Amino acid sequence: MMKSVIEYEDYRRFMQDFYDERKRTSAFSWREFAKLAGFSSPTYLKLVCEGKSGLSQVGVERAAAAMGLVGFELVYFRALVLFGQAKNDSDKKRAYTEMQDIAKAHKVRTLDSATFKFYESWKYPVLRELATMMPGAKPLTLARMCHHEITAMEVRDVLHDLMQMGLLKKTGEDTYSQAERSLEGSAEALPVAIRSMHRDMARFAEGAIDQFNKDERNITGITMGLTQDTYERVVQILGECRRQIVDVVSADEGADQVYRLNLQLFPLTQKKSEVKDEETL
Repeated sequence: MMKSVIEYEDYRRFMQDFYDERKRTSAFSWREFAKLAGFSSPTYLKLVCEGKSGLSQVGVERAAAAMGLVGFELVYFRALVLFGQAKNDSDKKRAYTEMQDIAKAHKVRTLDSATFKFYESWKYPVLRELATMMPGAKPLTLARMCHHEITAMEVRDVLHDLMQMGLLKKTGEDTYSQAERSLEGSAEALPVAIRSMHRDMARFAEGAIDQFNKDERNITGITMGLTQDTYERVVQILGECRRQIVDVVSADEGADQVYRLNLQLFPLTQKKSEVKDEETL
């Protein structure tokens, strides 16, 4: 039996599964599917499922009707399509939140909401480190330890969430240890959350230039010309460097401060092949 739409995170996959299920049990075809949805092109929905086309607002309603979606499943499908087709992260997050709310109300866990929440805000990774570093510290103390604004109530909520996620264990009164659990999320949702954190951390890095003395922060950079092959080699070196740093940090049991390391490599110009020579007048 086919899963409910609220168990999906990709509307194209849901539509493809709907088609495959109908095809398995009857002489269903893409032509019939399109006809049910009121589309003149017999292959339109096939192209949508293949990622070669998308659904308009009208198309969403027609496709949903053809698949018999009503009530909360229809509302979820609308959000699912927005999540899949949104051009910016704010629209994706809004759709994602609506999907979560519907799934939660109907006791279905669709996306890895814990992973999304962890990566969406700087507060989660920072407090995961800070709380274990300061056994017995009250939320207000932890809040005052942070260079960036956070309230004691927010600290309390974050610590509760981290325990719910399985990333912190309470070992005593206001005392925590880190649980060894890796976070995994959907390929569709996780990049949205991680981009949100990268923006926060990039903003903090900019402020750190003036906020801290040079013996407390290290900010360096290289401006360089690269080919695609060299770019990939540099990315590999950065990955190896990051892993080595993780090994060094993991062996340090006396940490007394939380730091953030950003590794940033991005283009400052277009590729030569993308720009045509201007004619000299």
